[in-house]
This record gives sequence, C-alpha cells and structure tokens, in this order.
Amino acid sequence: MRRWHRQGLLMPSCRTIGGHRRYQHDTVQILPDNEPAATGKYICYARVSSHDQAEELKTQAARIEKHCADAGIADIEVITDPGSGLNYRRKGLQRLLGGALRGHVARLVPVTKDRLLRFGSELLFRIREFFHVEVVILDRVPDVSRERQHTEDLVEILTVFSSGLYGSRS
Repeated sequence: MRRWHRQGLLMPSCRTIGGHRRYQHDTVQILPDNEPAATGKYICYARVSSHDQAEELKTQAARIEKHCADAGIADIEVITDPGSGLNYRRKGLQRLLGGALRGHVARLVPVTKDRLLRFGSELLFRIREFFHVEVVILDRVPDVSRERQHTEDLVEILTVFSSGLYGSRS
C-alpha cells in the first residue's frame, strides 16, 4: 500500500498523529490468493526429457487440453518443451515465466509438478503466488518419503549428467 501511495495509485483517507496511513475499506480492492488475475491467459504446460519422447509430449498436451475443455475453458495456450527438468533455459519455460512476470498468466496447468522444474520448483511456485497465478496440477503425486524423494532426485541428476557425458563423446 505504501508503494501504491508513492506511485499515486492509492491515497489514504487520513493520517494519524504518529504518521500512520488510514484507508477506507471500500477504496482498497484486494485480490484473493486463490483468484486468478482477470486479464491473464490459461497456460497448459507439458514437458518430456528428450526429443525421443515426442509421442508422450503429445499425449500430455492432449490430456491437459481435454481437462480444460471439460472445465469449460476455451481460450488456452499450450506450451510444450522437450528437454531436461534441470534445464532452466528451455524456450517454453522462459515464455511461461516471462508471461507470468508480466501478469499475462492467470492459470497454469501442468500434468505433474516436476514437469515444470525438477529442482527449484518451490521458487517458481512462490513467484506464482506473488503474481496471483493459480496452478492446477492434473496428477497430484501422493506424499512420498523423504528418502524416496532424495533417491529419485539423485537418479535424475545422474541420468542428466551421464547423458550429457555420453552425448558429448558421440
């Protein structure tokens, strides 16, 4: 509210003797955390690890499109990305982040949480909270043990680095 006041977007109705700003309730409109921004798009995001999995990428995109159609959402954009979950420079992910940071994304629909990023997805979800982007994950994975999560993460890291090593030799 202070930032809005400095920008001239919101003026207090009065100030206290101590300098605190007081606002009339009806002059402040607060967007709830679970309500998507009105002007944003619905983005469907699908990713696979390699170009060899093109059919699975099409299947993911079709599932997400069907989910949106069943929910009565017609105006969607589908972003598909072939590439590692450890690669933060994927074109589709960059387009998604750019749209969210500009306020152009209202809802994000991935198949699973790790389709966005294998590591660091918590940061992405914190950013989406700040910009009021609702996330609907189609396949919620039940909570797994911490040991299993670490094991899966280690296997993913080994797979990515060994693929890069063997790919560079060919």
